[in-house]
Amino acid sequence: MRIGVVFGGRSSEHTVSLASARNVMQALEAAGHTVVPIGITQDGHWLTDGDPMHQLADRRTLSTSNLPAEKNGSTVEQGDHCWGLLPQTQPDGLQPNLDLIFPILHGPYGEDGTVQGLLELANLPYVGCGVLASAAAMDKVVAKQIFASEGLPQTEYRVVNRARWQQDADAFLTKLMAELPFPLFIKPANLGSSVGVSKAENEGALRNAINLACRYDRKIVVEQGIVNAREIEVSILGNSQSIAHPPQASVAGEIVPSADFYDYEAKYEDESSELVIPANLRPDLLTYVQQMAVNAFMAVDGAGLARVDFLQDNQSGMIYLNEINTMPGFTQISMYPKLWEASGLSYPELVDRLVQLAFEEFEDRQQNRSDR
Repeated sequence: MRIGVVFGGRSSEHTVSLASARNVMQALEAAGHTVVPIGITQDGHWLTDGDPMHQLADRRTLSTSNLPAEKNGSTVEQGDHCWGLLPQTQPDGLQPNLDLIFPILHGPYGEDGTVQGLLELANLPYVGCGVLASAAAMDKVVAKQIFASEGLPQTEYRVVNRARWQQDADAFLTKLMAELPFPLFIKPANLGSSVGVSKAENEGALRNAINLACRYDRKIVVEQGIVNAREIEVSILGNSQSIAHPPQASVAGEIVPSADFYDYEAKYEDESSELVIPANLRPDLLTYVQQMAVNAFMAVDGAGLARVDFLQDNQSGMIYLNEINTMPGFTQISMYPKLWEASGLSYPELVDRLVQLAFEEFEDRQQNRSDR
């Protein structure tokens, strides 16, 4: 098949996307597919000519000012037989049809339903969650509200609006400290890879943490921290609406961060963080966590894949759902594929399974009538 792999993107997780895409493209090529690389610069320009991965990796083409407009860019147009992503510079405006899109985009402007919506308009099959699931999972506040409606246990949290915070930060601080005891974790609502995430143990740190998070989003989540929490993760594979391939959970893994918590540096720059696979959980707790992960995935109507993260209170033993990630890191050393490897599914087999699930989901959507 001809599979378009979309990578890069406008989010602060741009570099993580490149690393994930390299591994996915290698696996697809090893399986005999033709890979069509499609890069997106950090200012939103689409690259379809030459070697987009090299262009993005050497960081010389991250600005549209360095791109010859007549040789780059793409649009969504209708060809003779289907809709598709078409380079603007082909003589007839046509590119050999892509059978599938594999969007390896992390964070906003890619993992949040925006690109998924574009692909649905183009009527192209694609790997991963659809518009609703992607958007809901990306917004931590919306996701928490959905999980609460399903009775899934979560830690206490409050939401800070950036405009109101900037108007009266002192009032917000007073309210937050009256309602939630330290330590607190502060996160942009719509971001991943722990970008903009901080831990606060006093008023000054809380103020600084919210100011930092406000650089990345207009909606900030302030969560009740758990002292000495265990970080447990489970990978999900399957389609929520499928009878043949319903969501399945991998074994659980545990992250032992090198820092105070698993921040961006601990994830991607400090190699001393430890991934324990499988996590040391009692069989009943493992079953409980796996079922909760499947329930979270189905609550957002997930498709294809997701990684679901949990926190366990070492003192009480309680396990709390933390968040769901619909396009987790996908390098060969990332937690998502490593958990499936430990569950008996190799990296190439996992990529192939995701391709199959994408076609199943696409065929299911094609049954929807658009006429009367």
